[in-house]
Order: sequence, then structure tokens, then C-alpha cells
Amino acid sequence: MTIFNVLSLVGGLSLFLFGMNIMGNALEKRAGSRLKKILASLTSSPIKGLMLGLAVTAVIQSSSATTVMVVGFVNSGIMTLRQAINVIMGANIGTTVTAWLLSLTGITGDSLFIQMLKPTSFTPILALIGAVMHLFLKDVRKKDTGEALLGFAVLMFGMDAMSAAVKPLADIPEFGNILIMLSNPIFGVLAGALLTAIIQSSSASVGILQALAATGSVTFGSAIPIIMGQNIGTCVTALLSSVGTSKGARRAAMVHLYFNIIGTVVLLTLFTIANAIFDFAFVEQSANQAGIASVHTAFNLICTTMLFPFGKQLERLACATVREDGQADELQMLDDRLLATPAAAIMRCTDLTAKMARKSCTALKDALNILRNYDSKAAQKIYDAENKVDEYEDKLGDYLVKLSAEDMNADDSREASTLLHLIGDFERISDHAVNLVESAEELNAKGISFSEQGKKEIEVLYNALEEILELTLSSMCSRDMTAAALVEPLEQVIDHLKKTIKMQHVMRLKNGQCTIEVGFVLNDILTCIERTSDHCSNIAACILDMASNNFEIHEYLRHVKDGSKEEFNTNFKMYMEKYALRV
Repeated sequence: MTIFNVLSLVGGLSLFLFGMNIMGNALEKRAGSRLKKILASLTSSPIKGLMLGLAVTAVIQSSSATTVMVVGFVNSGIMTLRQAINVIMGANIGTTVTAWLLSLTGITGDSLFIQMLKPTSFTPILALIGAVMHLFLKDVRKKDTGEALLGFAVLMFGMDAMSAAVKPLADIPEFGNILIMLSNPIFGVLAGALLTAIIQSSSASVGILQALAATGSVTFGSAIPIIMGQNIGTCVTALLSSVGTSKGARRAAMVHLYFNIIGTVVLLTLFTIANAIFDFAFVEQSANQAGIASVHTAFNLICTTMLFPFGKQLERLACATVREDGQADELQMLDDRLLATPAAAIMRCTDLTAKMARKSCTALKDALNILRNYDSKAAQKIYDAENKVDEYEDKLGDYLVKLSAEDMNADDSREASTLLHLIGDFERISDHAVNLVESAEELNAKGISFSEQGKKEIEVLYNALEEILELTLSSMCSRDMTAAALVEPLEQVIDHLKKTIKMQHVMRLKNGQCTIEVGFVLNDILTCIERTSDHCSNIAACILDMASNNFEIHEYLRHVKDGSKEEFNTNFKMYMEKYALRV
């Protein structure tokens, strides 16, 4: 084996790993929106979890990537540990698809049909189709499909280059001696685990073993322990990914490790005992690419079948290993590992934005109650709530900016932009809650209050504001389009109430029924309420625009305000009657 063979091997391995990465990323982007729907409908059904893990891994061609994704899901609260166990088991089966695709390089035969099945025959065609789709088509999904085809073609070219480069190893006695040593079960498992831990992909590790099998020197006796070790080595990626995460995420990584260690120990022990008794003839036979794919598939299927009924026991074992460490802050669950799966990251951001919205609107309603009946302890709670909402905005904003830099499909990108708009509006609502508390404190400190008529008028405004907050929350948290459509007409009624109450105060001031000092506080309160309703309007318009795939908030507001929508006019009249001032 010459230096040129070594260079070809390194180049082939580089192309192989690069192609696998490109193909996996492209397929993941292509399936982004579907992945979000699948995760949203995920239940505790073990079979559904198993099939989900199998399907996702078969698509992105990496059980390591799937398991890291699962660790992120558990850390972010999207998935429970029990659900994660089933998905991890499915991922071990799904990863076998790659080995079967790579086994196509070992096809032999002279017929046209057999020749066309060889990667050297069809990958150039796939590469051409992929290049045309990626470079010349404008549809994002078709471009992603083209990128996946290009990645697959590069992967196959790399596999061919590796296979050709290692063929001279068959004539080197030292290589044969190494393989004989690896036929020792313990050495074989350690070698497989170490190789996979280094390159961080069991699929790639199996591919390298298949390339070595092209020399004809790799026997089933040495391949079987290596394949089992590769399943253990792939756990390193998830274990590293779980560092610094919640206890649930660390437990998910430990489940992956225990699953593969237990499966390897049990099956390797049974195989060694059975071979000692029956002396299997195939153990000394040369393993080809298809043979290695068969062993890889059989091991993972048997392992999963054996351990699938013991999911609860695996969960208990992981819980015993990773002890309770207190409850994690929700905002710590904005896991950077989810950035590689934008659809899942956006699901988490949407959940946290909904919680932020509830905190913000609750603070505003509590502030109105403090205006009605001052309470210093309740006032402090609103200051604390505003600080928490600020923290939500900071963490969510930073995370969404990082997420926006990821390669996302159009739907996910639009959702991320929408959430950035929403958190800004909800943060301002909490600021206005504090402003209202400050007005209440001023009234209490100075010992002043509104006139009886003024109290009745502003109570109507308070009630209208509470309703618009409820409608806004419903439109955000439940994506209730009916509620969202009611926000803007009610916001217009609140604006009308503000102007009317101001005029009524001026009239009472002229009649000596009210004071200028009270008027200053009233003006501050009315301004806060008007601006809060404006933010509610922005949020509802944002939700409506997103539902119609149109991000033109100001255009929507202009149309409804100029009376061009009959539904708006009907709702506006309804709210004018409901919140009419009795003067």
C-alpha cells in the first residue's frame, strides 16, 4: 500500500463524511415542517415513539444525530424521558438503512439491471439531477431535495474511493494479523467503540468497515464484535451533548448508553457460547458489504426486540444513575442543541412565548386591581413579574436571533420572525403594568382619588382592557382567529373611551368637581391603557397575518381602520354599546 493509497483513503473518507453530513442536513430541512407536526402529535404510545425514532433516523441517516436531538427535546420539555426511550430504540433500527445503501457498492454481475444498481452507474445521474435542482430551481423544498441528492452522490463517491484505496491491504500480512486480533470479542468491541467515538457516527463507522470488507480479509468473526462496539461508541455523542443539561436530558443519554451496553453484553455472550458449542462455519467466512449490513440490522433488531418490553426498567436505571438536582428554570430549556432542528426549537419558543404572554397579561390585570384597591405586597409582585418578563424577552430574543441564523424553511423562518415581534409587545405590556402600579402608588401616597363619576367611567375602561387582554391571550396561546379578529375593533373602542373620559374630566374640572393633581395621574393611566391596547392590536394582527401567510401588519390595520371591512364595523358597534359611558 503506497502513500497514494493513503491519500486516496483520506480523500474518500473526507468525501464520505461530508456527503453524509450534507445529505442529512438537507433531508432534515426538507422534513422540517412535517417533523414539527409529528412531534406535536407524539403520544406516550411506545410503538409510535419507536416508529418515530426509526423514521427520523432513516431520513437524517444518523442515530447519533437523532439521539442528540432527543436529548435536546427532553432538556427543553418537548418530550418526556419515557417517550425518549422509545424513540432511541427506534433510532437504533433506523440507522441500519445507511448500511444497506452503502452495500450497493458491493453488487457484482454483468447484466444491465445489475450494472445500473451499482452506485458508480446511478450516482452520476443523481448528482446531475441534484445539481440542476439546487442551482436552478427557486422552490426551497426542491432545492433541499437537490442538495440531498448531491450529498448522497458525494457519499457514494467517497465510499468507492475508500474501497479502492484499501484493496491493497489484503496483501499486507500485518493487516491480516490486526483483523485476527479483532476477532477476539473484547478487542473487537473496543475497536468498534473507539472508532465510532472518534468520528461521532455509527453509520460512518459501519461504512468504513464495509469499505475494509472490500479487501476480502474481514471475516464475520471479526466484524460481529466491531459492529456491536460501534453501537456503544455512538453513545459518546449523546453523552457529550447532555453535559450541562437538565436531569431528564442526562437520563436520556444514559438510557442510550445502557441500551447498547446491555444489548452488546447479552448478545455477544450468547453468540460466543453458541459458537463454542456449534462452531458456526460462517464465522471464518469473508464478510462483504451486504453481509455487514445484515449483521448490523440483525443486531439492532434483536437488541430492540429484547429490550423494548423493559422500557420502564431502563428508565428506573437511568433515574438511579442521575439523581434529582432540583427543578430547572424554564428558560434554561432553550437548548442550543435544538437549533439543529429549527421546527422543534420553534415549538419550544412558542411554548415559552405563551407563558411569557400569560405572565405579562396577568401582571397588567393585577395592576388594574391595585388601582381599584391599593396593596403594597401585590404591587411588589408586579415588579417581580415585570423583571421575569424582561428575562423572558432577553433569553427568547437572543435564542430566536440565533435560530434565525440557521438554515430554515420558509414557514419556520416566518414563525421565528413573528415570535420576535410578539415578545417585544408582551414585554411592553408588562412595563405598562409597572407604570399603572406607580400611578396607584402616587394616588395612595398623596391621599387623592377620582370623583365617584370618574371612578365609574374609568371602571368601564378597565373592563374593556381586561377583555382585550383575554382576547389577545386566546389569539396567541390557542391561535384563536375569531378572538384575534375582535381585538382591533375593541382597541378602537378603548381609544374612544380614553378621549371621552378626558373630556369628561375637563368638564368636571371646570365645575370644581375634580382637581388638576388628579388629572395628571388620570392622564398617565389613560396613556398606559391606550398603549397597552395598541400592543394587543399589534399582537392580534401579527397572529392573523401569520395565519394567512402574510406579514403585513400595518397594511391589515390600515384596512380595518378605514372601515373597509364589514366584520370590523359590526364588532366595533357591538363593543361601543357594551362599553358605553353612562354620563
